[in-house]
Amino acid sequence: MEPLVISLGGSVLVNDEPDTGFLREFQRLILRQATKRKVFICVGGGSTARRYQKALEGFGSGPDARDWIGIHATRLNAHLLRLSFGKDADRKLVEHPKHPHATRKRIIIAAGWKPGWSTDYDAVLLAQAVDSSTVVNLTNVDCVYDKDPRRYKDAKPLSQLSWANYKRIIGGRWAPGLHTPFDPIAAREAEKAKIRVVIMDGNDQKNFGRFLEGKEFKGTVLG
Repeated sequence: MEPLVISLGGSVLVNDEPDTGFLREFQRLILRQATKRKVFICVGGGSTARRYQKALEGFGSGPDARDWIGIHATRLNAHLLRLSFGKDADRKLVEHPKHPHATRKRIIIAAGWKPGWSTDYDAVLLAQAVDSSTVVNLTNVDCVYDKDPRRYKDAKPLSQLSWANYKRIIGGRWAPGLHTPFDPIAAREAEKAKIRVVIMDGNDQKNFGRFLEGKEFKGTVLG
């Protein structure tokens, strides 16, 4: 069975404070998967990263500095997730997604890599490195819409979307702290590598569980 690769949005894991309820339910689902296959989870910086990046803007810091502070936020979040699994997760974080370290552990946590790339992009590189055809993106939206649902009441959810149409909706530029369902640079890499991306609400773990069981779920399949 091919490895399961997850891009976990930092704001799902930590909003104003770490979500221990999420951690417990997520742990239950992942431990069940880990009896069948390896699970790689690439953790984002979320609101923690954005708060620190915003603070740096006032000091004239450029994108590279804001990227680095965001990377460190991903590592903080990743260590939180890793430690919540105790001995079941590998002790070492994957920081270079093209070259994950060898381990007998079934649960491996990854964090940000280097400036210029989001953890969505890292997850796509990681999927290529471990021969997985799919990245599951657990974020804070339930699916992709044809337009911003926060601004347009008539926005329609899309269950399936080609890469070309997805990029048409979100645009092609990326910047530190960008907030889209799946970032445009990662989208280009996934399209090139022929990797399917499944976007769903990370807070709806019953829905995530249905996906893992091969049942009908709510979300958007890109690719």
